[in-house]
Amino acid sequence: MIALRRRVEELTGWRRRAGAFVLGALAVLALPPFHVVPVLAVSFTGLAWLALGSGGIRAAFAAGWWFGAGFFAAGLYWLANALLVDAARFGWMVPFAIGGLAAGLGLFPAAACALARLGAGRAAGAISRVLWLALAFVALEWLRGVVLTGFPWNLIGTVWTFSSVMIQPAAWTGVHGLSLATVALAALPAALGWRESRAAHARIVVAGVVLGGLAVWFAAGLARVTALGPEAAGDVAGVRLRLVQPAIPQNLKWSPDARAGHVVKQVEMSRTPSPSPPSPTHVIWAETAVPFYLERDANLRAFIATAVPAGGALITGAPRASEPGADPFRVWNSLHVLNPSGAIVATYDKAHLVPFGEYVPLRAWVPGWIAKITHGEVDFSSGPGPVALPIPGAPPASPLICYEAIFEGRVVPKGERPGWLLNLTNDAWYGMSPGPYQHFAQARLRAVEEGLPLVRVANNGISAIVDSLGRVRATLALGREGVVDGPLPVALAPTLFSFSGTWSTPFALVMFVVVLSFARFGRKRRIML
Repeated sequence: MIALRRRVEELTGWRRRAGAFVLGALAVLALPPFHVVPVLAVSFTGLAWLALGSGGIRAAFAAGWWFGAGFFAAGLYWLANALLVDAARFGWMVPFAIGGLAAGLGLFPAAACALARLGAGRAAGAISRVLWLALAFVALEWLRGVVLTGFPWNLIGTVWTFSSVMIQPAAWTGVHGLSLATVALAALPAALGWRESRAAHARIVVAGVVLGGLAVWFAAGLARVTALGPEAAGDVAGVRLRLVQPAIPQNLKWSPDARAGHVVKQVEMSRTPSPSPPSPTHVIWAETAVPFYLERDANLRAFIATAVPAGGALITGAPRASEPGADPFRVWNSLHVLNPSGAIVATYDKAHLVPFGEYVPLRAWVPGWIAKITHGEVDFSSGPGPVALPIPGAPPASPLICYEAIFEGRVVPKGERPGWLLNLTNDAWYGMSPGPYQHFAQARLRAVEEGLPLVRVANNGISAIVDSLGRVRATLALGREGVVDGPLPVALAPTLFSFSGTWSTPFALVMFVVVLSFARFGRKRRIML
């Protein structure tokens, strides 16, 4: 390990940059749907040597940037599929969008490595360097979810979503707690390369800490599943959900000749007899499943009402527009709740919009030829934020449209706890790629963090019913057309994270930094004495 560390630290020029880029790209294999988690030990050990070994803060920043560029280029390449839906208009943007995202988001790991180098200093011990890297990396992960409306995609903690046990600590710490433990354990082998003496003893200690840390992590998650599993396995009485996944190709979704047929298809799917009793009480369609202004068309609502179960409701995504003649004309990406008579009894407008997908940031200052990629010429307007939406015959739900579900601590309203999380999305934009799997994994973590069941309905996968422990009860796979019926799982008592929220992350990180700083000061003082 010492010899390998020296070879890595001695890399210069393009070899150093390429090495950091490859390490970042390799880390993507740990993300959904692959979950090859051991590769993180290679990626973060190599990053630690490049950033915290020889060289100063500038070298650390550069190593972190190339690592981040590789991670985000390989982890977000599938966004190109969204631009190729209308290749004639947006295909030219592919290299700029993917390259620009990788370059811009790479600044966060770059800043993390620079901060870790600054915090650890040249004289820091091997373990101290690893802890500084983990703290700085997660601090910048958190910041990435806040800056410029935030983009907390592919946080390192999501690598554990293949196991309902390993994600349970998110109920106490949020996803960033999972990230912190993961980066620290993955980078710990780097300490072996910095141990010039007592190598055999160091190997035993590092192996023991890594294996022991994972064992404690697993035991804590298993204890929570064992204690709360029977309670979380319960169902809300009298509620039976039907999730409708029509798998409509994105290039046909807004076709003038096909739009009406899409609605007819979903009505027919909704009315299909249940294979086993009881029959559904609530039918749920995906984001913009109705490609019309539903609130303006009484005949369309009456037709859709034929699919609404008696005494229940149908929930669907649809665009919503301001009143005719309104100035300015406004459009919202909305969710409507229809009762059996076809009346809209509740509406939610998406609050957290996708930049360049649903609106163009700084519209007044950008060229007119830069347009949003979703249907229509008018930018979407944002709604007021999380609500506990009343659902006839069911507990109130906290609606989340599309990527609103990826923001930890921002998925439920303050002061009113809903009975479930309801995520409508349309991942048909991204084709058969890792994107929909990554999206679903992040949504599952919200269920664990909040102690609330998650019901997710996508136009083209992955649709699922997830209980309050993050366990998948029923699902429709990516690319599959069909319906799935299932009960609504019960909510658990509020979790620790549901009280502390996302702002607990920077507070905890600051506390860790203070402890490390005192430890560093004490070490220097002992050396002086």
